[in-house]
Amino acid sequence: MARDADVVIVGSGPNGLAAAIALQQAGAQVLVLEGHRELGGGMRSAELTLPGFLHDVCSAAHPMGILSPYLRTLPLEQHGLVWMKPKVSVAHPLDEGDAVLLHKSVDETARALGVDERAYRSLVTPFLRDPHAMFADALAPLRIPKHPLRMARFGLHAIRSAVGLAGRFSTPQARALLAGCAAHSILPLEQPLTAAVGLIFLLAGHVEEWPVARGGSRSITNALVSLLRSLGGEVRTDTFVRTLSDLPPARRVLFDTSPAQLALICAPVLPNGYVRRLLQYRYGPGVFKIDYALDGPIPWRDARCREASTVHVGGTLEQLAEAEGAVGRGEHAARPFVMVVQQSECDDTRAPAGKHTGYAYVHVPSGSTIDQTEVIEAQLERFAPGFKQRVLARHTMGTQALAEYNANNVGGAITGGMADLGQLFTRPVARLDPYTTPNPRVLICSASTPPGGGVHGMCGYFAAQRALKGLERIPVASFGGGRVLTA
Repeated sequence: MARDADVVIVGSGPNGLAAAIALQQAGAQVLVLEGHRELGGGMRSAELTLPGFLHDVCSAAHPMGILSPYLRTLPLEQHGLVWMKPKVSVAHPLDEGDAVLLHKSVDETARALGVDERAYRSLVTPFLRDPHAMFADALAPLRIPKHPLRMARFGLHAIRSAVGLAGRFSTPQARALLAGCAAHSILPLEQPLTAAVGLIFLLAGHVEEWPVARGGSRSITNALVSLLRSLGGEVRTDTFVRTLSDLPPARRVLFDTSPAQLALICAPVLPNGYVRRLLQYRYGPGVFKIDYALDGPIPWRDARCREASTVHVGGTLEQLAEAEGAVGRGEHAARPFVMVVQQSECDDTRAPAGKHTGYAYVHVPSGSTIDQTEVIEAQLERFAPGFKQRVLARHTMGTQALAEYNANNVGGAITGGMADLGQLFTRPVARLDPYTTPNPRVLICSASTPPGGGVHGMCGYFAAQRALKGLERIPVASFGGGRVLTA
């Protein structure tokens, strides 16, 4: 007979599964509960358009997945995960001149930037001498870094806005390359810390090409679940936790959920003040996403864009700043920044022979109900004339559909909440240990904790380390009753 679980984890996204594996590795017995019939949270794939076309429902390219300080220590390749790497990580087309490309080689990237070659080298090279150590410090909660001098230098750049950091460059190409990477922050590019996101993604591209997972992002889920089960962990699907009474007895429970879900489920066992703070958490803008079944590759004006897994569409830094600024003000951008991933260019399992898949999304105000298909396709036609003629079928997901598909995507937000100065290290609330709550049996391990969004599992890993402290001194017990989850 299987023993009772020491730790129950609610939610099977990358952080929930990373936490489960870390706990199981340490000798704790873990049970993961997933309300959806399919595991994975944001790491799911499906034939959304036509038979034979495999699309990533949420996450697509995975620079932080392949570089994750924790995930890269796991034998995921032994459990079926194959990273498919493009020739270049990012292509950023411009209206005038060639697209700018983010190559793994700093030399090749910098040489294409003309008079900005030296400035670009001086920006990225100091952080590439021991990049994995740098990522280990950067993808961590607020603490004394293991390499304080390097992180101090990084911090001098990171605290700035992307627009401010781009001031070191004079060419549209270098400025656009930084801006496209910084736009992953889903913040106005004039805001502090957007430079940090831009620099992290630039550095990631110089360490590993931004990969996709062979067979879809669900392959990451499958590998993590396979590893967890091989260690003795248990997973249950179709098990939605609405109240505390839905939880089996355990010593501790970790929530890979939004702060709002944690508040509503655990209100009976948490102080009212803490619950109020959870409900004040800011999620930020949402996204509107389209998946395409295509009759051929995207017809980029600069054909080299096909070499990239990810294409940043929107033009110059100034144009991207205008678009992201509009979203920050609660408006819809007339010419938005479009995130494009073309998985089938490096993974032939995604579409029938000769066909392709496309993936595109834009940032929109939280809860937006406005269809963005026309503005997305206008931007694609701008840099890939004839794109619409390649479309065989499309599948759209607005903010409501994204939230219904995954309750963590509150208002259509896909990164676990805003990561601005007011919330980067105090997510979900300001505490010395952000993974804990005032109840020692209840913790949170989702992307709403540091270091934030992305398929890297570090939120779950750090939450697991905290959950292990004093675990054996807590008796296995029921969590009792609670109110019904309504949001």
